[in-house]
Amino acid sequence: MTGNFAQYWKNISHSVQSLYSGMRMTIAHLVRARNTQKIRAISDAAYFNDREGIATIQYPHEMQPIPEVGRYRLHNEIDDCIVCDKCAKVCPVDCIDIEPIRATEEIGKTSDGTSKRIYAAKFDIDMGKCCFCGLCTTVCPTECLTMTKVYDFSVTNIREHNFVFGEMSEPEIVEKKKLFEEFQKNKVSPAPPTSSEEQKVNPDAPKAAKPVFKPKIKPPGPPPT
Repeated sequence: MTGNFAQYWKNISHSVQSLYSGMRMTIAHLVRARNTQKIRAISDAAYFNDREGIATIQYPHEMQPIPEVGRYRLHNEIDDCIVCDKCAKVCPVDCIDIEPIRATEEIGKTSDGTSKRIYAAKFDIDMGKCCFCGLCTTVCPTECLTMTKVYDFSVTNIREHNFVFGEMSEPEIVEKKKLFEEFQKNKVSPAPPTSSEEQKVNPDAPKAAKPVFKPKIKPPGPPPT
């Protein structure tokens, strides 16, 4: 009985000591936490020197600087897009979905002077699939596809990660498709070139065989009367 009583008071003493140690650490942290952490770029030599004070910043009101060449959310400047489909072909995870519609004539120019001859009926980028490899921005001929500084685009619905850049309405899509189909039907196909014309255009083309001259042979016997 005496042993149990002693163990009881020993446990109480141990609990008080543990509580005192924890509260002393907490109070010391509260005193040091009056200073806000300095916002530094990761390239700063003193980036890891802030060991006192608040451990985090007041995000999203405060944000740490990020590198200029980082790989973050994709953006397509649709006015400069020529719908060449190179980005969709090079994407290793198929996160870019494009539906092109050929125009019957030039529909405009990009900011660098490149002619635009294809409409973008659909240009969607599913950032939920993106692996941030940056290959699509590398092959883009007009540099309209870039990675922005937006790195926090968390959502509660995964479908919201699909970003739509196509600006055509459904009636416009139907109209442009119909115009191109009519253009294809009314397009007059050129007559096939003759052998001489083909030889002028392509000297390596095989020459047409010349007709073989066959002399007329009279049958033997007396001439008919």
